[in-house]
Amino acid sequence: MSDSGSIAAVGGRGILPVNGNDASKTDPTRRGVRLTVCGLHKSYQGNEVLKGIDFEVNPGEIFVIMGPSGGGKSVLLKQLIGLEQPDHGKILIEGQPVAASGGSRYRVAMVFQSCALLNSMTVGENIGLYLSAHHLKTPCEIAAIVALALEQIGLRGAEDKMPDELSEGMRKRVAIARALAAEPQMILYDKPTSELDPVSSMNVAKAIVRYNHRIQLTTLIVSHERDLAFGIAHRIALLAEGRMIAIGTPDEIRNNPDPQVQKFLRARIGQTMDDGGQGSVQCAVSSRDAGWC
Repeated sequence: MSDSGSIAAVGGRGILPVNGNDASKTDPTRRGVRLTVCGLHKSYQGNEVLKGIDFEVNPGEIFVIMGPSGGGKSVLLKQLIGLEQPDHGKILIEGQPVAASGGSRYRVAMVFQSCALLNSMTVGENIGLYLSAHHLKTPCEIAAIVALALEQIGLRGAEDKMPDELSEGMRKRVAIARALAAEPQMILYDKPTSELDPVSSMNVAKAIVRYNHRIQLTTLIVSHERDLAFGIAHRIALLAEGRMIAIGTPDEIRNNPDPQVQKFLRARIGQTMDDGGQGSVQCAVSSRDAGWC
């Protein structure tokens, strides 16, 4: 999908909690929100990609959508953030429709797969971009927010670095910090650990879980990574051929007898190839609890 920025739709004051306390207990505008999707359909030139999608994400929940390539995950994400209008169905945040423009009275942020950091700006300027562009805080206040955000993602003192000086895993974490600086009530991630080594993946996963716990943020993740999903999700949804074929806790998904579910969970590149050059895939259980929670 288009990486036009890491914040798709945001509003409000935009500030991270500077004292580390759970402000959601005293400020209702900083609590997670409920996302409801009902009967979602989307077609392109007669090709139906989404075929009646229904699911709900609870406030403060980490909800991971998985599935094979071509199943409709990226198309679904475009509908959720308002980049496209579904042909039929509803997308509601706290019962309020999400407009095609991405407009909402609730604060929603997005972290794209490519991070979409601005290479002409420093790390600090990238993180504080929303706050400074909308004149929501003074320069001193923004500097304090940026410093705290960098400390919380394990990059203390990196304000003056340029994005191209960072590893891919570091850039992912900066993109998360930039989205969170707008203090969203819901955040969506598009394949946040793709193309990362295991250590960088774990650091990104820890950052996602840390903010979810600290701010009670509603978190929706689209990912191919089974270890990520089974390691941090409260619930997992499997999307295949434009339909939700299963939704449940990690244990419920592991034990789901549906052949499509088990085929996806067990698929793994095998050790042998057919003599005729056709790839033969052997199956072995590869999804496991990564211990990131």
